Amino acid sequence: MRPAGHRRHWVRLDNASNIFLAAHSEVDTKVFRLGAELDHEVDPALLQEALEATLERFPLYRAVLRRGVFWYYLQESDLRPVVVPETEHPCAPIYQADRRTLLFRVVHHRRRVGLEVFHALSDGTGALWFLTALLDAYVRRRFPAADQPPPAPERPDPAPEEAVHTLTTDSFVQHFRRRTRRAGRAGAPRETDHEEFLREAAPAVLTVERAPAAPPGQAPHRPAPSPPGRSAPEPTGRDAAAPPRRVHRVRGTRTPDHRPRVLELSMPVAPVLALAREEGVAMSMYLTAVLFEALRRTGAGGRAAPTLAASVPVNLRQFFPSSSARNFFATLTVAHTYGAGDDALGAVARRLQEDFRAGAAPAALAQRVRRLLRLERAPLARIVPRPLKDLLLGQINRANNRGLTVALSNLGRVTLPEPAASHVGRMQFQVSAARPQFCAISHAGHLTITFTSPFVETDHVREFARLLTAEGVEVTLAASRTTEAELAAVGR
Repeated sequence: MRPAGHRRHWVRLDNASNIFLAAHSEVDTKVFRLGAELDHEVDPALLQEALEATLERFPLYRAVLRRGVFWYYLQESDLRPVVVPETEHPCAPIYQADRRTLLFRVVHHRRRVGLEVFHALSDGTGALWFLTALLDAYVRRRFPAADQPPPAPERPDPAPEEAVHTLTTDSFVQHFRRRTRRAGRAGAPRETDHEEFLREAAPAVLTVERAPAAPPGQAPHRPAPSPPGRSAPEPTGRDAAAPPRRVHRVRGTRTPDHRPRVLELSMPVAPVLALAREEGVAMSMYLTAVLFEALRRTGAGGRAAPTLAASVPVNLRQFFPSSSARNFFATLTVAHTYGAGDDALGAVARRLQEDFRAGAAPAALAQRVRRLLRLERAPLARIVPRPLKDLLLGQINRANNRGLTVALSNLGRVTLPEPAASHVGRMQFQVSAARPQFCAISHAGHLTITFTSPFVETDHVREFARLLTAEGVEVTLAASRTTEAELAAVGR
């Protein structure tokens, strides 16, 4: 219970988050899942204790979403999360506009623990920090200290172990927004949270006058004629100069109740990493090239010179230090047009790597993010009501989707602290999907690639597995029940 007079902390959504509010739907819930497979049946009571202990370090995860006239806000709450058996399909909706609920859930099923997060709250890295802390707290309770193995020599994730992840840190503003005259004035009185909230929530016509004036002799700043609001990911690198034409889009039969079709591929990480190194590329770009080849063989090959394009998120923390668990990423697009050059798998991977490397340079990323922040803070954006912003951002998101074939996300190699590392085998990572998507994560030498799709067809996944198998990689495939016939067979 909070003491009398205590004001709840609040914060505007960061630059990357509003698009998730505008674009989420029954098909694409904007929910992602991180999971871990333990070496024993999960004890729900101990998992609940571990969750409550973890929340002490992650006040951010107590936040609920509020809808203002002009923007969405995160506000702290006293809601208590409860771990639940897994009964819903993966990445089921979390955010409900008419209900005040937390923006994540923790589920368990036999030996698996799953953390599902609404993307407006946190990104994959932030959620991985939370799951790591949760697993650490759980395993320490499940196995007394006397049975614990010695600490691992490697530095575990998350990096800032002592950090408390509040909801007030916005790394986009911290790194990319210019200081305002008021904030930069030494000795100036600091606005209280309540005063700041009243200012942010005030009618926009009363706040436009606070926009910084142009320097003498310089024309006043005119916002770009883009729709106001926070911007959707933009193409970069080769795509920024010449957007790919006729981007192939995967089509198919939608699942009967909007649940995603999920296929999970498991394999040892070492041979896949070796294949990528032979081509001189990162594993993400190698796997993307394999998926492009699988799509070409199973559908896109029927068109003349098809262009395949993939959306790739970039963790900004690797270039701009941040211990915030909120969203802090940018998105790039890489593409390849078949029939316009060398279409060998290795050549395609190297071309994708060039695209990615150009767009992921720190200077290029900083320039893009600053441009998005200027659009977000422009006076024109402030006077547009939130529902209209949602409508415009939704249209931008749909237009962006039309330029993509697939999306991918790779959280890389996870290093858990001991004793959790000794009791966790494979880890999982998957997202809801408006288009075919794959997510990769590795732990303890196991690479797990999870494909999700709004369509029931799986030809491209099977071809993807065949391509890796042909290179000597042992692949195990597991599929969730999705179609009416599959669900009827188990009475769901």
